[in-house]
Amino acid sequence: MAETLLAIVLATTSANGSNLVFRWPEFPMAPPRLSRARPDESLSLSRLDNPWRASHSQEEIEKAEALPPHDYAHDPDYCWQRPNALRDRSLSFTNSLPGRNSPSRDRSYSFDKVTKPDEYDHVLGYSAEFLATLLCPQSSMCHQKFELIVDDLAFIGHPVCADADGGWRFKPEKVKVGSRSREERTFENSTSPHADDTGTKSPENAAQDSTSTSKSKWLHTFHLALVLDLPDPSSSASGNLTKYFNTLYEQIAFTLTAVLYQEQVLSNFVENECDTLIALKDSCASKGEPFSKFASQAFEVSSIAPAMKTIFEAIKSSSMAYVTINYLPLELQLPPYLDTLLHNQDDQEADFVDPSDDDSTLTWGEHMNLGWKLPTMAPWKTLLLLDIDNDMDPHMALRGPHENADDRTLAEGLIRFLETASVTLSLSEMANLLDWDLEVQVYPIVRWLVLHRRAKVVDVVHPGLKTAFALPPKFNTPLSQLSAHFREAFTHPAIPSLPEILATISTSMTKQTDSHFFASVVKSKEFIPMYHDVVLWMLKRDMLITLHLRIRVVATRELKLRVKAQRELKASTKSAGRSERQKNQRQGADYDEIISPNGTGRKSSFLLSPRGANQFARRFSSKESRRSEISELNFESEGAAMLRVEEETGYSSDSDRQVDEDDTSLANAEQPSMINDPGKATPLERRWLSAMSEGKDPAIARRFELINQYFDGKRSDDEILYRADISRKQLREVLHHYEEYLQTFLHPS
Repeated sequence: MAETLLAIVLATTSANGSNLVFRWPEFPMAPPRLSRARPDESLSLSRLDNPWRASHSQEEIEKAEALPPHDYAHDPDYCWQRPNALRDRSLSFTNSLPGRNSPSRDRSYSFDKVTKPDEYDHVLGYSAEFLATLLCPQSSMCHQKFELIVDDLAFIGHPVCADADGGWRFKPEKVKVGSRSREERTFENSTSPHADDTGTKSPENAAQDSTSTSKSKWLHTFHLALVLDLPDPSSSASGNLTKYFNTLYEQIAFTLTAVLYQEQVLSNFVENECDTLIALKDSCASKGEPFSKFASQAFEVSSIAPAMKTIFEAIKSSSMAYVTINYLPLELQLPPYLDTLLHNQDDQEADFVDPSDDDSTLTWGEHMNLGWKLPTMAPWKTLLLLDIDNDMDPHMALRGPHENADDRTLAEGLIRFLETASVTLSLSEMANLLDWDLEVQVYPIVRWLVLHRRAKVVDVVHPGLKTAFALPPKFNTPLSQLSAHFREAFTHPAIPSLPEILATISTSMTKQTDSHFFASVVKSKEFIPMYHDVVLWMLKRDMLITLHLRIRVVATRELKLRVKAQRELKASTKSAGRSERQKNQRQGADYDEIISPNGTGRKSSFLLSPRGANQFARRFSSKESRRSEISELNFESEGAAMLRVEEETGYSSDSDRQVDEDDTSLANAEQPSMINDPGKATPLERRWLSAMSEGKDPAIARRFELINQYFDGKRSDDEILYRADISRKQLREVLHHYEEYLQTFLHPS
């Protein structure tokens, strides 16, 4: 974790000069940039260069081998070293810096015992005094983010300074109007990058009276900075380095500086601590004692020194840092997967959860969507409470004094939630039991617990342990250690060893039936409570992956042929009806022509003579015959074309053809196919879905029509039950009646 972090340093400036008060680790070292094998010095270049040997004659090769071997150890072109590694980095700057004289530089001190002056006076190639001056800028550059890159080192922090009159006081707070509720603001207070667990605001906007001030004797500026090894550009993804540095600044440097600034304003705490540490360092250096002894004594007389050590080690081990600054408890951490920002995406292992999901970003917030890899906090998920230390027991919140009734109300609400939380209840069910609002009251508590690593979001576990599990690709802890801890936690003879349980779970996934945990491992109802603890133990250590049922809809070949036959029958019926209508229309037109021979469309009032009537009848009969032949020919060709198109494409009209252009390939193929997204089905796919319900029970058919939109293979069974508001029994009924058209499979959620 935070593989680039090299050290944490505390620098100060005063009228007497600059001083590097404390650092941890004792002797920080940057790792080498690159390494390559050094050739055997006894071999000549000719023996190492095969292309050269192939392009030269044997005489030339023998002549070259007779030359003395190359001295690689002293070849500056071959031996690569870090920039400025052979000299003091600060020598390139002026040495006439004002300030107090370091005992290690005073010739009156003797270092003939165990140590060298470099232990106190040099850090990472810089003199301690020069590095302190570099890290404590002028007043105009204080109270803001500090980021300095020199060679292959990066310094990140938030320097603060006293006012012009030497006083330390809070700046006026800039209040921003927010729309969040009181509960959400309270539980998210510690998650803000400008606040810590105690409610401490930024150094400039601390939540204190602006008149609070303390007069410093000598301290003008202090800066607690993080020293980082600047990543090799070839190993960093574009644009991620800025996010990486900013996360370190917000979560560690800014928050810790805010607490120190607050305590300095209230009680001159930082100045007193620096006085103690500087006096101790001068004493140890004058006695010739090693720096390690000074550091061990500093942990006993100071609270800043052990806090710096704890934070450094916690960052390196990817754990929470629990520190105390002037009797003020504080929790600090970095996102568990922060280092992934420094590597290319191709080198990362795929997660079974999707942290980039839009819903996940909305529910977790922007400050927890980078480097956390959290699953979606959905109503159908649940909360797994992790082991809480005794000193972090939430019941302790009600035993001490409270400033107002709101604090007690919030503490009581948190205790009620923790007592209700169970892996067998979803978050929505917890909200219903507590009569709380899911987004306003439940989600903020979940965010707070997850952020402080008191809990994590997991999938709901069946009360009867009828949940299917799979094993992760690897465990975070060696199996030997896990097995030993498992034997200590579970001593009942009915519970097999951890490797046996893991083997049973792995084998059960290959079976077609009885793949859930109860059928494969428990096998007896009386052991359910005992194995429930086993499942919780394994979930807390990320040893189980919950599998959920996923469903997809398949349009079978028989279904497609049946729908096609129905459409052909419908098309032929429609063609016959259209022929009859056209015939009736023609007869109506001829009748109008008979009664209106002058073509005016009005009935004639004169009577034909016998001779004229015969001529008109012959003329009309001939005209009708010709029109009938042409009309029938046109109708037959049009009907044949329509039938042919419908047979080939499955469309009944031009409008359907325009809407269903993408369905042509599906209609032509008489092979089974998947309906990828039933919620956005095309007209032809909707006809297939409707045909699936033919002959089914009306109630089951209506339920299938309601929930088939979730049968896209992406939604778990828990999500389907929540969104469709149905029971698991009702879902099983649908799956049973539509078994021939559904494809079910198990997949991590």
